[in-house]
Amino acid sequence: MRIARFTTGDDPAYGLVDGAGEKIAEITGDPLYTRIELTGATHLVEDVRLLAPVIPRSKVIGIGRNYAEHAKEMGGETSANPLMFLIPNTAVVGPGDPVVIPAITDEVHYEGELAVVIGRVAKDVPADEALSTVFGYTVANDVTARDLQSNDGQWARAKGLDTFCPLGPWIETDLDPAACRITTRLDGEVVQDGPTADMVHGVAELIAHASQAFTLLPGDVILTGTPAGVGPVGAGQRVEVEIDQIGVLSNPFVAAD
Repeated sequence: MRIARFTTGDDPAYGLVDGAGEKIAEITGDPLYTRIELTGATHLVEDVRLLAPVIPRSKVIGIGRNYAEHAKEMGGETSANPLMFLIPNTAVVGPGDPVVIPAITDEVHYEGELAVVIGRVAKDVPADEALSTVFGYTVANDVTARDLQSNDGQWARAKGLDTFCPLGPWIETDLDPAACRITTRLDGEVVQDGPTADMVHGVAELIAHASQAFTLLPGDVILTGTPAGVGPVGAGQRVEVEIDQIGVLSNPFVAAD
């Protein structure tokens, strides 16, 4: 099942997306908190504005160096335990929204990723039960100000700038997170292409590890790391991140006014 958050010019609404990704059947409320019931209204995807499929009410948890080849290209190594960081929900934008590059950074990189959307309250969840906490999965671009990441010694500014966490185009509730492929394109050219099977720490382990530190709430998002091939992106360029079982997340990059 694919669940979209969208607007026709009024308040945000939710709906079920058909298999072709062309039509949305509107539902009555936020499916994270209410039973799914159809309103009877339908929309063409091309006639609505897709929004970020979830705005985390609590947190986005990022995971660093979770693909060995990416860790190598960054001059580091993978870790025995997942490397976690927090991203504010003010960084979240949706498909088609511009990623705004502020004046405080001169080096911005794209990072295509699989994102996990948590569906229920979870604390100290064992790994063998962790996937039962998942509502679904979406596509993410963990945009990073690489110079700030290097200079600050920690990642809060580098990963958490406004608009630096695009999510979309919708949530897919039924997939195997270890059997997806992430493909990132910069202005149409493939720059990342790797299977989620290459994660050092799988989704269940990431959820279990995160829940030892934080109470996970419905709508929380866990980014799962990026494969090799990250690189710079500038104003005037467009990044598309595609996950084969979900869809394509496309965002233009612009300079701040």
